[in-house]
Amino acid sequence: MLREQAMRSGNPPDSPKVLPLMVKINRVYTRTGDDGRTVLGDGARHPKFHIRVAATGSVDEANAFIGWAARHVSERLRPILRRIQNDLFDIGADLCRPERTGLKVEPLRLQEAQVAWLEACIDEHNASLAPLTSFVLPGGSEGSSLLHIARTIVRRAEREITELAFQEPITPALIRYMNRLSDLLFVLARAENEGGARDVLWHPGAHGDPAPMPTG
Repeated sequence: MLREQAMRSGNPPDSPKVLPLMVKINRVYTRTGDDGRTVLGDGARHPKFHIRVAATGSVDEANAFIGWAARHVSERLRPILRRIQNDLFDIGADLCRPERTGLKVEPLRLQEAQVAWLEACIDEHNASLAPLTSFVLPGGSEGSSLLHIARTIVRRAEREITELAFQEPITPALIRYMNRLSDLLFVLARAENEGGARDVLWHPGAHGDPAPMPTG
């Protein structure tokens, strides 16, 4: 049973202890953040502008937009987005408990298998897309547009997690996951635009004024 819980929780199978599979939340407000600081999962208090807190917020924002996008994409993409949403909560749980040694309970950490799953999704869905001849302008269908918004937020989260990684240890898979996720969202946005047929492409300088600028 312990091995099964470890696998389901994302912890290594040989972990001596794992976090509970579910959490219980019975209060919406606690007043503990009224002084401009927030409490991490290990009890540490950080200012709300701390890069770890900012990264967690960006991950949450991306999750919200992915949930919105899931309501407007084709049925075949929804299970992918729902799985990503769950992974993003895993990332939030990982970020809220900084790396420490000698812990009695092993925190939930993002696994490389979750990164590998993203890469498999990218390969599968990119194979059916029309080849690109230019950069894609965000737009097209509503679902595609929302996926592009989520992609840009994921990029920001990746930058913030990378900044955090230059300051203190983090789970290595976090940066790789966010990088691959932005790629997958780009691919899925194209898939929603009829496999790229409805993509709006960038035409460099298309609206530049060819006439010389007035000098006086």
